[in-house]
Order: sequence, then structure tokens, then C-alpha cells
Amino acid sequence: MFTKIDLCSMALLKLGEKPIQSLADDSAAAQLARTLFDPITDTLIASHPWRFATRVLELVKTSDDVFIIPSDVLRILKCPGRMENGRIIADGDTINIVALTRVAPEEYPSYFVSLVATKLAMDFCVPMTGDHNVFRMLTALYETEFASAKFIDSTTTTSVSIENFSLINSRF
Repeated sequence: MFTKIDLCSMALLKLGEKPIQSLADDSAAAQLARTLFDPITDTLIASHPWRFATRVLELVKTSDDVFIIPSDVLRILKCPGRMENGRIIADGDTINIVALTRVAPEEYPSYFVSLVATKLAMDFCVPMTGDHNVFRMLTALYETEFASAKFIDSTTTTSVSIENFSLINSRF
């Protein structure tokens, strides 16, 4: 269970900096954390169909005859209608969409925590240290962690069993 402060402090430690105690501090580190944390994590979640962030949402048509996309939706993976300006135009009174949604840091799986901390360190690096060599090293680490996190995420959920499938049943 990690908080925004924990993740930002992990990133700062990767840079050899002191951790922060609060996002409200006047320090440069706290200001960076306050400014960059949400956009960075939203972009990371939207960058891949992470199982922990994927939700099936049922939307109800509004009086304007459209479906409004909820504000916590970062990316729609599957939609039965046409998306237009934060709305979905589709037939019926209700629809189901599959979407990547904003997730609280406390709910991040461990492999994603490490990825977020490295990405934050990467984005904090140049403003905090000005060291482009460390930035390049963090970029390489981020790419490795991203590939590893995608692999772990894709292999953590058990497969759904196939029941009553005639070809399988005929073998037994």
C-alpha cells in the first residue's frame, strides 16, 4: 500500500535526493511531485491495457440522447458506438464499455509501483539534477521495467475455463 508521497520519495531516492514528507512542501522536489504525479501516472495507465486498471462500465443514456464518458476513464478499449467530444453515440438506453480507469496509488500492484517510481525519477531527473547521463540510465531502466511489468500483468490472471464446448467434450 503505497501513497503518492511514497512513490515520489522512491523516485527521489533513485536520484540520490532526500524523500519528501508532504506534497505541500515548498521544496523543488515536492513542487515537481505535485505537478507531475497525476499526469505521469495517468499516461502510464493509459499506455497499456493493464488488467488492474481495466473495468467494464455500464453507461446510461442521458436526456441529450448520448452516453457521457466518466471522468475517471483514461482510455476506452472497447465501445459499441461512436466517440465524440467526451460522449458516446450509440443505440439503446444502456451500453457497456471496456475502459482503462484511474486507479489510486494504494491499489497499484508491486510491479507497477516500481515502474511508476522509475518513470517519476526519469521525469524528475533533469529538473532536479541536470544530469543527462543519469536520465539516460533511468530511461533504459524504465524500458526494461515497462516490458517486465507488461509481462507480469499479462500472466497474473488465470484463464477462464471453457465449458460446454463441443470439440473439447467430444475428446472425453
